[in-house]
Amino acid sequence: MKDFVIIGHKALTTGDFSLNDLPGSAGRMDILCRCINSALFLSHGMRRDVNVHLVLLGEPDPGKIVRFNGEQLRYLSPDERSSGSLIKKALEKDATEFESQSTPGVWIRRGGLEKLLAEFAGKNRSIYYLHEEGKDMRVMQDLPDDAVFILGDHMGVTEEEESRIKAVSAGTLSIGPLSLHSDHCIIIILNELDRRSGHQE
Repeated sequence: MKDFVIIGHKALTTGDFSLNDLPGSAGRMDILCRCINSALFLSHGMRRDVNVHLVLLGEPDPGKIVRFNGEQLRYLSPDERSSGSLIKKALEKDATEFESQSTPGVWIRRGGLEKLLAEFAGKNRSIYYLHEEGKDMRVMQDLPDDAVFILGDHMGVTEEEESRIKAVSAGTLSIGPLSLHSDHCIIIILNELDRRSGHQE
């Protein structure tokens, strides 16, 4: 499985938001929805070997992780409202330290970036931080198929978060000289991995 971690600094952490106003009422939840769709959808199918972890740090109850698992996922359509609806349903559950499933393939629990990083590091997963000043992904010869990629939202990544990521990461990756939207980064990363594996749909 490939894992994408997206940090939502302002994303609302209860289900009390309007699907008609994901950018405003939900703290830029629209960005996270686009990342979900970019990571999971193909033209005529879905990537079953991808997990998307949304680290939600907004008010009023910060510190929740919503995970989308491509292998088990159901009821997701390729639009922001659909993924927003599944996030909303997850946030309506009482989150604990242990994952609970809200709908098929969507899970929620309490936690933040530090918890995820510790879990991935404990499993000896290769963690990569995405930044335009990192090493060009295209010249890396040993990028594993089960890598973990960490991305920020429209606010980027804080200095504290960057320090924590770099402490356990295998390196900082760049997909180009310019700063891109997180959902665009995900598409480019997956395209590069597809080309390396010779995968054809």
